[in-house]
Amino acid sequence: MSWHNTPIALMAKALAAKEVSSKELTQYFLDRIEAGKQWNAYIDVNAHLSLEQANKADALISSGNAGKLTGIPVAHKDVFVTKGWKSTAASKILSGYQSPFDATVVANLGIPDENHPNGAGMVCLGKTNMDEFAMGSSNENSAYGPVLNPWNRAHVAGGSSGGSAAAVAAGLAPIATGTDTGGSIRQPAAFCGLTGIKPTYGRVSRYGMIAYASSLDQAGPMGKTAEDCALLLSAMSSHDPKDSTSLADSGEDFGRYLHQAWQTDNANPAKPLEGLRIGLPKEFFAEGLANDVAASVNEAAKTLESLGAKLVEVSLPKTKLSIPVYYVLAPAEASSNLSRFDGVRYGHRASEYKDLGDMYQKSRTQGFGAEVRRRILIGTYVLCHGYYDAYYLQAQKIRRIIASDFQAAFKECDVILGPVAPDVAWRLGEKSNDPVQMYLEDIYTLSTNLAGLPAMSAPCGFSANNLPIGMQLIGNYFSEARLLQVAHQYQQATDWHLRSASEVA
Repeated sequence: MSWHNTPIALMAKALAAKEVSSKELTQYFLDRIEAGKQWNAYIDVNAHLSLEQANKADALISSGNAGKLTGIPVAHKDVFVTKGWKSTAASKILSGYQSPFDATVVANLGIPDENHPNGAGMVCLGKTNMDEFAMGSSNENSAYGPVLNPWNRAHVAGGSSGGSAAAVAAGLAPIATGTDTGGSIRQPAAFCGLTGIKPTYGRVSRYGMIAYASSLDQAGPMGKTAEDCALLLSAMSSHDPKDSTSLADSGEDFGRYLHQAWQTDNANPAKPLEGLRIGLPKEFFAEGLANDVAASVNEAAKTLESLGAKLVEVSLPKTKLSIPVYYVLAPAEASSNLSRFDGVRYGHRASEYKDLGDMYQKSRTQGFGAEVRRRILIGTYVLCHGYYDAYYLQAQKIRRIIASDFQAAFKECDVILGPVAPDVAWRLGEKSNDPVQMYLEDIYTLSTNLAGLPAMSAPCGFSANNLPIGMQLIGNYFSEARLLQVAHQYQQATDWHLRSASEVA
């Protein structure tokens, strides 16, 4: 059976019915990982440990102690520290590092043990490639080389969670975790024809997640369907006392609305979204948006309208400011977070140096890639005395205004619809020499991270050269279940999410 084309919701039913074992599923995907190395989706795989976990999952199923996701394989972005696998954030400075503990996300999804008795029982397949320290929009900034897009290997897979996106799109994992600091789940999901969701800031613990920008980073799932993402997000999220930003009520069933109409008293099955108001921000459909992307998102809006939703125009006037604000705040936080990587305790250390200061300088220069060094320098600059008020403080003020714009829009609508990115996946190397051009690709996704809002991507079409296009759904705080409901109803009416790349057997 083609398990790589099977949603995890159906995979779970097959495991429960003993139609397949976790060990068989795990070996199936390990074989595909071995055969699919050309995509460069994985950084580290440990088949022995994966199969050991699969045996434990099978024992749980046999004993009747299995949960909804027990025995299902999952791939983890290399930003999550994972016991038994290398945890490098795709950086040379952490080359070979192995964590003595699991990140909370990994533990929540993993095999239950005495330290984490409520683990979901999933089997780790390995660690996926990413932009170094999650800094990038193309997955070309990895110390382990770029990830290739399974829809066209001459194009990028998107970033920074490109390895997770490519792994699922190429059938090397049924589902994967990612992180989103400025669009790093939604954009690669859109580029690879997947569904991905970034929850409200604080929903998912950041403990054990190698930090880029702490006030922006948030973990989430990437899968084939909204239902799969709802299942994984429900298992990922929980209150974590080890994370000071973890929400007290972060755990819930995010799939509870999937099969319901938007209004509970709706008796018309042909109009499940009747009563839903969808806002279309005029700033998202202005100059700079590719014609085929605009056409696909507008067609998706019409499909949602045919399901009963009402379309209304809204305004997010500070959208353009999200790029300069993000690229002041995120590098500032990165310069602080990455100061701990100094060559002293773990990771790369320069082989020759004169003194301690020289060791720091050479270790960090050799260990960090060009984009990471660029952002550290920017961040250090804006935090310097004399520039803090002019840049960092002003950016924080505008961040609050951007969040207020969303709240004004949500008075007129329930969900906001727009594109994920201005264009489809570009060719490898096409934007590498122009950082500003690369940064502009995040214009539609950055603002939701600045505001801490939930947002997701779902496939809605293809470009003229057969590259996937994703639509973005943005909700108000804590509305993940509603966003997934809208995406699920859309996926019941369309088949974009069921299509596979011709290069993927």
